[in-house]
Amino acid sequence: VQLQASGGGLVQTGGSLRLSCAASGRTFSGYTTTWFRQAPGKEREFVAAVRRSAGREYYAESVKGRFTISRNNVKNTMYLQMNTLKPEDTAVYYCAASRRDILSTIEQPLTYDYWGQGTQVTVSS
Repeated sequence: VQLQASGGGLVQTGGSLRLSCAASGRTFSGYTTTWFRQAPGKEREFVAAVRRSAGREYYAESVKGRFTISRNNVKNTMYLQMNTLKPEDTAVYYCAASRRDILSTIEQPLTYDYWGQGTQVTVSS
């Protein structure tokens, strides 16, 4: 499956952005799909996921209550609605997909076989 992330940009603190991740080649419904982010000098970190089997959503504590992940299996597109953005949310955001369905590894980048190219989100203070 090929992934294409988009929707990043520059926004002020407290603002909102919606990221999209479009998939081609396979339907999303057979994959756990996830957003990660990576700030300069830091490791890639888990943001949010939709699990393949149960369709449940999982969030990092740092974004819980502010970000919402969703997926449209008909359009083969995943979204990340980001509200109340903070400067510490500044990073390159990546979408990823995996056919694995193991909850204990859902936050680990090595779980994922397919990655989008990343989209830059910058939150100014």
